[in-house]
Amino acid sequence: MSEEFDQPIIIRRVQRRKHGHHGGAWKVAYADFVTAMMAFFLVMWLIGVGTREQKAAISEYFKNPSMTPGTATIAPPGQAGPGGASDSMIKLGGAMDLPRGPGAEKRGAPQVKHDVEDAIKLARQADKARLEELMKQLNAAIQSSQALAPFKDQLLLDITSEGLRIQIVDKLNRPMFDTGSARLKPYTVQILQELGRSIDDVPNQISISGHTDDAPYSSEHNYSNWELSADRGNAARRALIAGGLEADKVSRVVGLAASVPFDKLHPADPVNRRISIIVMTDQAAQAARSSELADGGAAQASPMPASAAALAQARLPLPPAKIRPAAAPEGGAERPGKPASP
Repeated sequence: MSEEFDQPIIIRRVQRRKHGHHGGAWKVAYADFVTAMMAFFLVMWLIGVGTREQKAAISEYFKNPSMTPGTATIAPPGQAGPGGASDSMIKLGGAMDLPRGPGAEKRGAPQVKHDVEDAIKLARQADKARLEELMKQLNAAIQSSQALAPFKDQLLLDITSEGLRIQIVDKLNRPMFDTGSARLKPYTVQILQELGRSIDDVPNQISISGHTDDAPYSSEHNYSNWELSADRGNAARRALIAGGLEADKVSRVVGLAASVPFDKLHPADPVNRRISIIVMTDQAAQAARSSELADGGAAQASPMPASAAALAQARLPLPPAKIRPAAAPEGGAERPGKPASP
């Protein structure tokens, strides 16, 4: 019995350690997630229901915040286009230099300028395409028409800076006019009437110029190559209108005498006697009208070049060449004059 009571009694006490609270961290993460999702859906909603002007105002605010209230009605331009990142430097005016609307909006001016330039470029491309198509149609008509095919070597077509140029040139044995006269040959009338119907298909303005060779006149009535070339250009105009060309499409008729030879090396060659019809581009027609308006709309004299004008003013004789008899008015007898000896 005594041995049983002598055994030591051992008492084990479990000590519990205190741990941190585990329930708060996930709530913070969840709150951040909910806040981010709310901001995301708010942005998506604004993009979906906002107008272009409102989006521009929001974009403008984040790029240039100000305490002064205002709205931007035009998206600010930049390298990425309207509404893109602004490429402008910081203005000394600060945040008070706010947009004022389409009328006085400085930022909208470059975009409007670009739109106008693009519209002008497209109009010029359409004008060029229209003239090129007309050139193809005329070439096809010359090949297939019984009236034009015999004269295809006298009909020259090309595109210049002013527009589509149609030149009808003389040949040695096939002139367009009577000698020294503005009277059209019957086949020339037929050619011009055929061209008038085709040219009238386009809305472009027409410029007509008459040209002669360098053979001078010997006349007592001061009738020279200048008057002859102008009369021939006007005769061509009447034939074109008779063929179906609207009269108000003719923008100008000029006589250039021998100042612009076709063959510069041989000024007496028959090919220099020609009628030039230009179906002008819109830009060339506007330039022609602008030059007239700049001069006050006064009637212009014959467009004599500077070299010819200087010769006329100094009363120097023209280079020797064959002498053409005095001209005859269209539809009448020849003008009285004393032709020089051949």
